[in-house]
Amino acid sequence: MIAYVNGRKVQLREQDLRRNLLEFLREGLDLTGSKNGCGIGACGACTVLVNHRPVRACRKKVKDIVDTNVLTIEGMAEDGKLHPLQQAFIDYGAIQCGFCTPGMVLAAHAFLLLHREPSREDIRRALAGNLCRCTGYQQIIDAVQDAAKHYLE
Repeated sequence: MIAYVNGRKVQLREQDLRRNLLEFLREGLDLTGSKNGCGIGACGACTVLVNHRPVRACRKKVKDIVDTNVLTIEGMAEDGKLHPLQQAFIDYGAIQCGFCTPGMVLAAHAFLLLHREPSREDIRRALAGNLCRCTGYQQIIDAVQDAAKHYLE
């Protein structure tokens, strides 16, 4: 059994299948960008993309990713260069403490793949399931709206 994590083929062992996806990513693959914020899927800090769709890694089992493509925040950059959405979060000061940022970026990325010219309200609705205690969300909305132009190319 295999999955592709950040474009890399990962062999899944039988004992891995029962594991929590978040723990497997963090402890098994040393991909620590996704965070355990609440453990019940309510905060979005553990968001990863499975086949381009946002999922809460704390609520998924590894068996749920067999034969899928998983994208974590570590897989967003290419050739050592940040993805434009990641750069926009930095440019707009949307990172603050950084705990929620990976999940927020991935949720925004999944949204922008489908909605190339979103309104501010569209972005707010799309990210409503990702909680942030530091920024007040305005910088996040600004960053996502600015980064949307890169999805039109």
